[in-house]
Amino acid sequence: MSSYNIIGLMSGTSTDGLDIAYCNYTLSEEINWTYRVLATKFIPYTNEIKDRIHSASQSSAWELCLLHHELAKLWSAMINAFIAENDIQKSDVHAIASHGQTIFHRPELQITTQIGDGQVLATQTLLPVICDFRNKDVQHGGQGAPLVPIGDQLLFGSKSDAFINIGGFTNISIVGETVEAFDICPGNLPLNFLASKTGVPYDSHGKIAASGKLIPALLDKLNNIDFYHSTGPKSLGTEWLVEKIYPLLGEGEIKDELNTVVEHLAQQISKTIQEKSINQVYLTGGGTFNDYLVHRIKQLSTAEIIVPEKITIEFKEAIIFGFLAALYLENKNNCLSSVTGARADVRGGVHYSP
Repeated sequence: MSSYNIIGLMSGTSTDGLDIAYCNYTLSEEINWTYRVLATKFIPYTNEIKDRIHSASQSSAWELCLLHHELAKLWSAMINAFIAENDIQKSDVHAIASHGQTIFHRPELQITTQIGDGQVLATQTLLPVICDFRNKDVQHGGQGAPLVPIGDQLLFGSKSDAFINIGGFTNISIVGETVEAFDICPGNLPLNFLASKTGVPYDSHGKIAASGKLIPALLDKLNNIDFYHSTGPKSLGTEWLVEKIYPLLGEGEIKDELNTVVEHLAQQISKTIQEKSINQVYLTGGGTFNDYLVHRIKQLSTAEIIVPEKITIEFKEAIIFGFLAALYLENKNNCLSSVTGARADVRGGVHYSP
């Protein structure tokens, strides 16, 4: 039997803050993985950090280098405070698993970039760090995403037929004899983009969207974007949003555009559920708190939509990235080629010692 205590970090494309999940992962003699959540915390970013992350892809090389270093120092301070608050003994922690902050994701060019210097994290926290989980898969011809499906298979597989996470983007894992997974459509990012124009960071519970009216012409344009007609492993990045989604927005009232984008997301999600003949869907991610979006998904889909407890909704990705590090330490592959399209399964991650 193997057992690992790992601090998982998730800083997603929504850039709202850092999710921290300290978990124990145990591999039984029957080769079954289980996990226990020991402590969690969400720490929001300041507006300054959000702005720097949002503009990072357009920044100078020096500015990006500074952010790479300074984000790691910020996360280190957050982790050290989290450890102190929860009376965690560092000698009990096997590693920190850091997703990093994605700045560029162009797998067709074999490029994926997550910043947040792993060596700085290790040195500042005095703990081993495993990060840069995506790059090895990309260099083997894969999309480098999604990475969560192996956790859906090995940690959550008994809970549902399929798992949909609505974060900055929306992705699905379908668990069977093999695992199929891909990005379905955007998630919170375009909703937050529109909501910010009204002076709020996000549309709380989807109330603004619910008050708006559908714009049929905009919905048609969104649904006809070429991504939705492609097959095989596929993933989305912020560059795609800037190129394909944002240019379509800005001509109608904000509440109506929010209503239409929610409808677009709900239609794409429900269409995927129907096409894949899915009976049960386990829904997580920040978008799960958008009551109007979840309402429309339920209306358009015949599948049972399972909304788990709040801690799983909020921290599932951080929990699973910690699991990727447990697999790395167990010397097992943690990226599935059936999901990413890579030439083979790989053991992704880079290890930094304090």
